[in-house]
Amino acid sequence: MHKWLQPKQDEEANHLLSYINNQIEEQNSVTEGGLINIQIVSQQFCGHVIRNMIFGTRFFGEGTGEEETEHVSALFIILKNLNAFCISDYFPWMRGKTDFDGHEKIIRTAIERVQKYHDPLIDERIRMWNDGDRMQEKDLLDILIKHDSPKLTPEEIKAQILELMIATVDNPSNAVEWVMGEMISEPMILKRAIDELDKVVGRNRLVEELDLPQLNYTKACIKESFRLHPFAPFNVPHVSVKNVVVAGYFITKGSHVLISRLGLGRNPDVWKDPMRFDPDRHLCEEGKQVILTDNGLRMLSFSTGKRGCHGVILVSTITTMLLARVIQGFA
Repeated sequence: MHKWLQPKQDEEANHLLSYINNQIEEQNSVTEGGLINIQIVSQQFCGHVIRNMIFGTRFFGEGTGEEETEHVSALFIILKNLNAFCISDYFPWMRGKTDFDGHEKIIRTAIERVQKYHDPLIDERIRMWNDGDRMQEKDLLDILIKHDSPKLTPEEIKAQILELMIATVDNPSNAVEWVMGEMISEPMILKRAIDELDKVVGRNRLVEELDLPQLNYTKACIKESFRLHPFAPFNVPHVSVKNVVVAGYFITKGSHVLISRLGLGRNPDVWKDPMRFDPDRHLCEEGKQVILTDNGLRMLSFSTGKRGCHGVILVSTITTMLLARVIQGFA
Protein backbone atom coordinates (compact mmCIF):
# COMPACT_ATOMS: atom_id res chain seq x y z
CA MET A 1 0.00 0.00 0.00
CA HIS A 2 2.83 2.36 0.88
CA LYS A 3 4.60 1.71 -2.43
CA TRP A 4 1.33 1.96 -4.36
CA LEU A 5 0.73 5.48 -3.04
CA GLN A 6 4.35 6.62 -3.25
CA PRO A 7 3.74 8.77 -6.39
CA LYS A 8 1.31 10.89 -4.39
CA GLN A 9 3.95 11.42 -1.69
CA ASP A 10 6.55 12.32 -4.32
CA GLU A 11 4.13 14.79 -5.88
CA GLU A 12 3.72 16.61 -2.59
CA ALA A 13 7.48 16.71 -1.99
CA ASN A 14 7.86 18.49 -5.33
CA HIS A 15 5.02 20.90 -4.54
CA LEU A 16 6.73 21.68 -1.22
CA LEU A 17 9.83 23.06 -2.87
CA SER A 18 7.82 24.98 -5.45
CA TYR A 19 5.70 26.59 -2.74
CA ILE A 20 8.66 27.70 -0.63
CA ASN A 21 10.53 28.97 -3.68
CA ASN A 22 7.50 30.98 -4.84
CA GLN A 23 7.03 32.47 -1.38
CA ILE A 24 10.66 33.60 -1.27
CA GLU A 25 10.50 35.09 -4.78
CA GLU A 26 7.32 37.01 -3.94
CA GLN A 27 8.91 38.44 -0.79
CA ASN A 28 12.13 39.26 -2.63
CA SER A 29 10.16 41.33 -5.10
CA VAL A 30 9.07 43.54 -2.19
CA THR A 31 12.07 43.45 0.11
CA GLU A 32 15.45 41.75 0.12
CA GLY A 33 15.30 38.32 1.73
CA GLY A 34 12.39 36.00 2.44
CA LEU A 35 10.84 34.50 5.56
CA ILE A 36 9.14 31.12 5.75
CA ASN A 37 6.92 30.00 8.62
CA ILE A 38 8.14 26.43 9.12
CA GLN A 39 5.16 25.51 11.28
CA ILE A 40 2.64 26.45 8.60
CA VAL A 41 4.68 24.87 5.81
CA SER A 42 5.19 21.57 7.65
CA GLN A 43 1.58 21.29 8.83
CA GLN A 44 0.15 22.06 5.41
CA PHE A 45 2.58 19.64 3.74
CA CYS A 46 1.37 16.82 6.00
CA GLY A 47 -2.23 17.81 5.31
CA HIS A 48 -1.68 17.77 1.54
CA VAL A 49 0.05 14.37 1.66
CA ILE A 50 -2.68 12.58 3.59
CA ARG A 51 -5.49 14.30 1.65
CA ASN A 52 -3.91 13.20 -1.61
CA MET A 53 -3.49 9.64 -0.37
CA ILE A 54 -7.04 9.39 0.98
CA PHE A 55 -9.11 11.47 -1.43
CA GLY A 56 -6.81 11.68 -4.47
CA THR A 57 -6.81 15.47 -4.31
CA ARG A 58 -4.70 18.13 -2.65
CA PHE A 59 -7.52 20.64 -2.34
CA PHE A 60 -11.12 20.74 -1.18
CA GLY A 61 -12.09 23.89 -3.06
CA GLU A 62 -10.61 26.03 -5.83
CA GLY A 63 -7.04 25.68 -4.58
CA THR A 64 -6.92 29.02 -2.77
CA GLY A 65 -5.70 27.34 0.42
CA GLU A 66 -8.44 28.73 2.67
CA GLU A 67 -10.32 25.44 2.94
CA GLU A 68 -7.13 23.48 3.54
CA THR A 69 -5.97 25.91 6.22
CA GLU A 70 -9.27 25.55 8.07
CA HIS A 71 -9.15 21.77 7.68
CA VAL A 72 -5.64 21.38 9.13
CA SER A 73 -6.38 23.88 11.89
CA ALA A 74 -9.43 21.86 12.94
CA LEU A 75 -7.36 18.65 12.98
CA PHE A 76 -4.85 20.21 15.37
CA ILE A 77 -7.65 21.52 17.59
CA ILE A 78 -8.94 17.95 17.85
CA LEU A 79 -5.48 16.67 18.68
CA LYS A 80 -4.96 19.34 21.31
CA ASN A 81 -8.22 18.67 23.12
CA LEU A 82 -8.87 14.98 22.46
CA ASN A 83 -7.04 13.74 25.56
CA ALA A 84 -7.48 16.84 27.67
CA PHE A 85 -8.92 16.37 31.16
CA CYS A 86 -12.70 16.27 30.93
CA ILE A 87 -14.69 15.74 34.11
CA SER A 88 -17.51 13.93 32.29
CA ASP A 89 -15.04 11.17 31.37
CA TYR A 90 -15.05 10.26 35.05
CA PHE A 91 -18.71 11.04 35.73
CA PRO A 92 -20.54 9.84 32.58
CA TRP A 93 -23.93 10.93 33.88
CA MET A 94 -22.76 14.52 33.38
CA ARG A 95 -22.10 14.02 29.66
CA GLY A 96 -24.23 16.24 27.50
CA LYS A 97 -25.54 18.15 30.51
CA THR A 98 -22.67 20.24 31.82
CA ASP A 99 -19.49 20.99 29.91
CA PHE A 100 -17.50 22.61 32.72
CA ASP A 101 -14.19 22.84 30.91
CA GLY A 102 -15.58 23.44 27.41
CA HIS A 103 -13.63 20.58 25.82
CA GLU A 104 -16.72 18.76 24.55
CA LYS A 105 -17.94 21.84 22.68
CA ILE A 106 -14.47 22.51 21.26
CA ILE A 107 -14.16 18.91 20.02
CA ARG A 108 -17.66 18.84 18.54
CA THR A 109 -17.11 22.13 16.70
CA ALA A 110 -13.74 21.01 15.31
CA ILE A 111 -15.12 17.65 14.16
CA GLU A 112 -18.00 19.42 12.41
CA ARG A 113 -15.48 21.61 10.57
CA VAL A 114 -13.57 18.53 9.41
CA GLN A 115 -16.72 16.64 8.46
CA LYS A 116 -17.82 19.61 6.37
CA TYR A 117 -15.01 18.72 3.97
CA HIS A 118 -14.83 14.94 4.40
CA ASP A 119 -18.44 13.78 4.34
CA PRO A 120 -19.54 15.15 0.93
CA LEU A 121 -16.50 13.58 -0.76
CA ILE A 122 -17.05 10.24 0.97
CA ASP A 123 -20.78 10.15 0.22
CA GLU A 124 -20.19 11.04 -3.42
CA ARG A 125 -17.48 8.39 -3.81
CA ILE A 126 -19.73 5.70 -2.29
CA ARG A 127 -22.47 6.70 -4.74
CA MET A 128 -20.04 6.48 -7.66
CA TRP A 129 -19.05 2.92 -6.72
CA ASN A 130 -22.67 1.87 -6.17
CA ASP A 131 -23.74 3.33 -9.55
CA GLY A 132 -20.79 1.89 -11.43
CA ASP A 133 -19.33 5.32 -12.26
CA ARG A 134 -16.02 4.34 -10.62
CA MET A 135 -14.40 1.01 -11.39
CA GLN A 136 -10.76 1.34 -10.32
CA GLU A 137 -9.21 1.79 -6.87
CA LYS A 138 -6.98 4.86 -6.91
CA ASP A 139 -6.69 5.97 -3.27
CA LEU A 140 -7.32 4.90 0.32
CA LEU A 141 -10.96 5.97 0.23
CA ASP A 142 -11.57 3.50 -2.61
CA ILE A 143 -9.83 0.77 -0.59
CA LEU A 144 -12.05 1.41 2.43
CA ILE A 145 -15.22 1.46 0.34
CA LYS A 146 -14.36 -1.81 -1.42
CA HIS A 147 -13.15 -3.54 1.75
CA ASP A 148 -15.18 -6.75 2.13
CA SER A 149 -13.91 -8.47 5.25
CA PRO A 150 -15.76 -6.97 6.98
CA LYS A 151 -17.74 -4.58 4.82
CA LEU A 152 -17.48 -1.09 6.30
CA THR A 153 -20.51 1.15 6.77
CA PRO A 154 -20.35 4.79 5.63
CA GLU A 155 -20.14 5.85 9.28
CA GLU A 156 -17.19 3.53 9.90
CA ILE A 157 -15.40 4.80 6.78
CA LYS A 158 -15.85 8.41 7.89
CA ALA A 159 -14.58 7.62 11.39
CA GLN A 160 -11.57 5.72 10.02
CA ILE A 161 -10.62 8.56 7.69
CA LEU A 162 -10.78 11.09 10.52
CA GLU A 163 -8.54 8.76 12.55
CA LEU A 164 -6.04 8.52 9.68
CA MET A 165 -5.98 12.30 9.34
CA ILE A 166 -5.28 13.13 12.97
CA ALA A 167 -2.71 10.30 13.20
CA THR A 168 -0.65 11.71 10.31
CA VAL A 169 -0.33 15.46 10.73
CA ASP A 170 1.10 15.93 14.23
CA ASN A 171 4.38 14.03 14.66
CA PRO A 172 6.01 14.90 11.30
CA SER A 173 5.20 18.61 11.34
CA ASN A 174 6.12 19.08 15.01
CA ALA A 175 9.40 17.18 14.66
CA VAL A 176 10.56 19.08 11.57
CA GLU A 177 9.64 22.43 13.10
CA TRP A 178 11.75 21.69 16.19
CA VAL A 179 14.66 20.24 14.19
CA MET A 180 14.89 23.37 12.08
CA GLY A 181 14.79 25.50 15.23
CA GLU A 182 17.59 23.46 16.82
CA MET A 183 19.64 23.62 13.62
CA ILE A 184 19.38 27.39 13.57
CA SER A 185 20.70 27.44 17.14
CA GLU A 186 23.42 24.87 16.37
CA PRO A 187 24.77 25.55 12.84
CA MET A 188 27.17 22.60 13.04
CA ILE A 189 24.22 20.22 13.23
CA LEU A 190 22.80 21.82 10.10
CA LYS A 191 26.18 21.56 8.35
CA ARG A 192 26.46 17.84 9.12
CA ALA A 193 22.97 17.25 7.70
CA ILE A 194 23.88 19.19 4.55
CA ASP A 195 27.15 17.27 4.19
CA GLU A 196 25.26 13.98 4.48
CA LEU A 197 22.81 15.02 1.77
CA ASP A 198 25.66 16.13 -0.50
CA LYS A 199 27.38 12.76 -0.01
CA VAL A 200 24.31 10.54 -0.43
CA VAL A 201 22.30 12.53 -2.99
CA GLY A 202 24.68 15.10 -4.45
CA ARG A 203 23.71 18.52 -5.74
CA ASN A 204 22.45 17.58 -9.19
CA ARG A 205 19.13 16.03 -8.16
CA LEU A 206 16.54 16.15 -5.40
CA VAL A 207 16.44 13.66 -2.57
CA GLU A 208 14.06 10.76 -3.25
CA GLU A 209 12.52 8.06 -1.10
CA LEU A 210 15.13 5.51 -2.16
CA ASP A 211 17.78 7.77 -0.54
CA LEU A 212 16.14 7.89 2.87
CA PRO A 213 17.62 4.66 4.33
CA GLN A 214 21.10 6.18 3.94
CA LEU A 215 20.26 9.50 5.62
CA ASN A 216 21.09 8.29 9.12
CA TYR A 217 22.13 11.66 10.53
CA THR A 218 18.97 13.33 9.21
CA LYS A 219 16.86 10.60 10.82
CA ALA A 220 18.88 10.89 14.04
CA CYS A 221 17.95 14.61 14.15
CA ILE A 222 14.29 13.69 13.79
CA LYS A 223 14.49 11.02 16.49
CA GLU A 224 16.17 13.48 18.84
CA SER A 225 13.31 15.89 18.21
CA PHE A 226 10.81 13.15 19.10
CA ARG A 227 12.73 12.57 22.34
CA LEU A 228 13.21 16.16 23.45
CA HIS A 229 10.20 17.88 21.90
CA PRO A 230 7.25 15.45 21.66
CA PHE A 231 4.03 16.83 20.21
CA ALA A 232 1.97 15.70 23.21
CA PRO A 233 3.14 15.60 26.83
CA PHE A 234 1.40 12.28 27.51
CA ASN A 235 0.55 9.15 25.57
CA VAL A 236 -3.02 8.06 24.88
CA PRO A 237 -4.73 7.17 28.21
CA HIS A 238 -5.04 3.47 29.08
CA VAL A 239 -7.09 1.66 31.72
CA SER A 240 -5.74 -1.37 33.55
CA VAL A 241 -8.16 -4.28 33.11
CA LYS A 242 -6.65 -6.23 36.02
CA ASN A 243 -4.22 -5.85 38.90
CA VAL A 244 -0.72 -5.87 37.46
CA VAL A 245 2.89 -5.01 38.32
CA VAL A 246 4.76 -2.95 35.71
CA ALA A 247 8.39 -1.92 36.24
CA GLY A 248 8.01 -2.54 39.95
CA TYR A 249 4.81 -0.49 40.29
CA PHE A 250 1.58 -2.13 41.44
CA ILE A 251 -1.32 -0.87 39.31
CA THR A 252 -4.80 -1.73 40.53
CA LYS A 253 -7.61 -2.81 38.20
CA GLY A 254 -9.50 0.16 36.76
CA SER A 255 -6.62 2.61 37.14
CA HIS A 256 -6.18 5.23 34.43
CA VAL A 257 -2.56 5.13 33.26
CA LEU A 258 -0.82 8.07 31.59
CA ILE A 259 2.81 7.82 30.49
CA SER A 260 4.73 11.09 30.33
CA ARG A 261 6.54 11.44 27.01
CA LEU A 262 8.54 14.30 28.44
CA GLY A 263 9.36 12.26 31.52
CA LEU A 264 10.67 9.38 29.42
CA GLY A 265 12.58 11.41 26.86
CA ARG A 266 14.17 13.73 29.40
CA ASN A 267 14.90 11.18 32.13
CA PRO A 268 18.48 11.89 33.38
CA ASP A 269 18.77 8.29 34.58
CA VAL A 270 18.43 7.11 30.98
CA TRP A 271 19.76 9.96 28.85
CA LYS A 272 23.07 11.72 29.37
CA ASP A 273 22.66 15.50 29.38
CA PRO A 274 18.96 15.05 28.50
CA MET A 275 18.16 18.72 27.77
CA ARG A 276 20.85 18.92 25.07
CA PHE A 277 19.83 18.35 21.45
CA ASP A 278 22.34 15.70 20.41
CA PRO A 279 21.46 13.55 17.35
CA ASP A 280 24.66 11.52 17.79
CA ARG A 281 23.08 9.67 20.71
CA HIS A 282 20.82 7.85 18.20
CA LEU A 283 23.45 6.89 15.63
CA CYS A 284 23.90 3.14 15.39
CA GLU A 285 26.89 1.05 14.51
CA GLU A 286 28.21 1.60 11.02
CA GLY A 287 26.06 -0.16 8.46
CA LYS A 288 22.91 -0.10 10.60
CA GLN A 289 20.01 2.19 9.86
CA VAL A 290 18.52 4.64 12.35
CA ILE A 291 14.86 3.88 12.98
CA LEU A 292 12.47 6.39 14.48
CA THR A 293 10.93 4.00 17.00
CA ASP A 294 12.46 2.93 20.32
CA ASN A 295 11.59 -0.65 21.18
CA GLY A 296 13.17 -0.21 24.61
CA LEU A 297 10.55 2.47 25.40
CA ARG A 298 13.20 4.92 26.61
CA MET A 299 11.13 7.43 24.63
CA LEU A 300 7.78 7.41 22.83
CA SER A 301 7.58 8.29 19.16
CA PHE A 302 5.21 5.74 17.60
CA SER A 303 5.04 3.30 20.51
CA THR A 304 5.86 -0.36 19.88
CA GLY A 305 4.43 -3.87 20.04
CA LYS A 306 0.96 -4.95 18.96
CA ARG A 307 -0.48 -1.56 19.97
CA GLY A 308 2.21 0.37 18.14
CA CYS A 309 1.38 2.75 15.30
CA HIS A 310 0.55 0.87 12.09
CA GLY A 311 1.66 3.85 10.01
CA VAL A 312 5.29 3.97 11.20
CA ILE A 313 6.71 3.48 7.70
CA LEU A 314 4.46 6.13 6.17
CA VAL A 315 4.98 8.76 8.86
CA SER A 316 8.73 8.09 9.02
CA THR A 317 8.91 8.61 5.26
CA ILE A 318 6.83 11.80 5.37
CA THR A 319 8.94 13.26 8.18
CA THR A 320 12.33 12.40 6.70
CA MET A 321 11.38 13.54 3.20
CA LEU A 322 9.99 16.83 4.52
CA LEU A 323 13.13 17.63 6.49
CA ALA A 324 15.55 16.44 3.80
CA ARG A 325 13.86 18.42 1.03
CA VAL A 326 13.77 21.61 3.11
CA ILE A 327 17.44 21.30 4.07
CA GLN A 328 18.56 20.37 0.57
CA GLY A 329 16.62 23.08 -1.19
CA PHE A 330 16.98 26.06 1.11
CA ALA A 331 19.61 25.56 3.82
